[in-house]
Amino acid sequence: METPTFDWDEKKDEENQSKHGVSFSLAQHAFRDPLRVIVEDVSHSRDEDRFYCIGRVNEGIITVRFTYRGGVIRIIGAGYWRKGKRIYEKENKIHR
Repeated sequence: METPTFDWDEKKDEENQSKHGVSFSLAQHAFRDPLRVIVEDVSHSRDEDRFYCIGRVNEGIITVRFTYRGGVIRIIGAGYWRKGKRIYEKENKIHR
């Protein structure tokens, strides 16, 4: 399997770290989780298809908003969001 290539805007990464406490370099690890969940982001998909990758990174569940551009995964935002965690647990049948 080919290793995915990631890209992001550095300024947006800094803003995301300030707002959500997650760097995009950390967020890209959510794609390595074999139990990750990918869902379409229908509320932000006007000009291009956007998606969420929800996966475990270290001890937490990170939700990553992203799109594909030229075969590259472009990260748009990321955080430890409760809704993403609920989706992850539901899809993986994790009971708390």
